[in-house]
Amino acid sequence: MKFSRILMALTVFSLLLAACAPAATPTPTQAPAAPAATPTPAVKGTIKIATQSPLSGGQAALGEGIKNGAQLAIEQLKGPIEALGFKVELVPFDDQAKPDVGVANAKQLVNDPDILAVIGHLNSGVAIPASETYKDYDLVMVSPANTNPCITDRGYLVTNRVCGRDDVQGAVAAEFAFNELKVKTAFVIHDKTTYGQGVAEFFKKRFEELGGQVLGFEGTEEKANFDPLITAIQAVNPELIFFGGIYDQAGVFFKQAREKGVKAIFLGPDGMDSSELAKIAGDAVVGMYYTTVAAPPTVYEGAKKFIEDYKAKFGRDPEPFSAQAYDATAIVLKAIEAAIQEAGGQKPSRRAVAEKVRATKDFQGITGVITFDERGDPVKAKYFVIKVVSGEPEDWGKNELVKTLELEPPPLTPELKAACGVK
Repeated sequence: MKFSRILMALTVFSLLLAACAPAATPTPTQAPAAPAATPTPAVKGTIKIATQSPLSGGQAALGEGIKNGAQLAIEQLKGPIEALGFKVELVPFDDQAKPDVGVANAKQLVNDPDILAVIGHLNSGVAIPASETYKDYDLVMVSPANTNPCITDRGYLVTNRVCGRDDVQGAVAAEFAFNELKVKTAFVIHDKTTYGQGVAEFFKKRFEELGGQVLGFEGTEEKANFDPLITAIQAVNPELIFFGGIYDQAGVFFKQAREKGVKAIFLGPDGMDSSELAKIAGDAVVGMYYTTVAAPPTVYEGAKKFIEDYKAKFGRDPEPFSAQAYDATAIVLKAIEAAIQEAGGQKPSRRAVAEKVRATKDFQGITGVITFDERGDPVKAKYFVIKVVSGEPEDWGKNELVKTLELEPPPLTPELKAACGVK
């Protein structure tokens, strides 16, 4: 009993000491609690953007440039769409610059519900039949390069372009030839494609309106031996030769014509605009001129970073239409983002995306400000005249900018629609 009283007293004494002791000081090295991590948005699905351009064959240089420009834009600008919960992917298709291949690709890609837009094509002769399929599935196309009037003059919601038109480009070339080069006679050649023949016809029409004389108008699909055509040209001795077509064919012709002693000035449209022309023709094209709806990226004030980023990623300078492909893709990405928001955060319909693309207004791209009119043309487009200064492919970017114009498309008339088969 006595022992129990002593133990109880000691316990009470210990409790009193503990109550009087100072409070423990917190350890100064103790880290504060980490803030809660921002949750990653749940992935709602995948949105794909397709490209269609020639990735093989003689026109692959320009086609690869279109694909690369679109790829760079997606990588740099997809953030807002990913923040809304969607992965964004590029799906490249090789149309081989052939209408039947482009149409077959179109039928394949419209059946992938994740593809909400197409960037392309290079060739108008491929884009026009392929877009008939896009139209049936409300799949929007924004072209960086197609210049034939019928791309937009058919009045489809899904067809748009960020570049100019051949009816304007052909007239620009004719006026430059007649008024500034002071030539009065020309021989006109085309490659029998929708693009080449179209721009050649527009050149011929305007040149003759100005008072010039067209001494010959010939279409050819020849790729290797131009002797018969050169003989016909030498017989009439024109001051200028206009070639409506693409560099892979024209380069061979220009080289052979100079070797045969032809002295005429060479002039062509933007199908000439590739370093591959110099690789094929060398010094034969030094001093020639070409018009284009897509100047070298160095011409555009906003393209400096694009050029640096493109070279860093792909190891070479951007080809013509690469910057336009970047802008076309940027427009599509903004349209998809707006359509997602309008759909309450869900994947939008293709038609909703097409409507947002057509509503593009005052978009600041790296090639300039872009606003689409009611048929999908820029309300004003730039046209350039450029002189080739070297036969070395690596010097292509140094070609001389001779003239810059900013022009509106012609008004859409029943005659223009009828020319495109629209009743």
